[in-house]
Amino acid sequence: MDDDKPVMDTVTDAVSSAASATADAATTVVKKVRKAAKKAKKAVKKAVKKVASKKKKAKKAAKKSAKKAKKSAKKAVKKAAKKKKKAKKSKR
Repeated sequence: MDDDKPVMDTVTDAVSSAASATADAATTVVKKVRKAAKKAKKAVKKAVKKVASKKKKAKKAAKKSAKKAKKSAKKAVKKAAKKKKKAKKSKR
């Protein structure tokens, strides 16, 4: 402790430096929290997008397979009809 400065000034300086240190620490914490929140938000957005695209792909695939099933059923019917015709012709 300086003998040149009065005790009141010394205490005031100590308190103000402690207060500014606390404010700096709080600011740093707030910045870190904001950064973490931003990162989390990005991750959530990415995950949601991924799930949505997977849903979309699954829906498309289901539609395609349904179409293919319909087509193959139609083809099978046509083939059966052709076979019948051939069989009738060969009997003659």
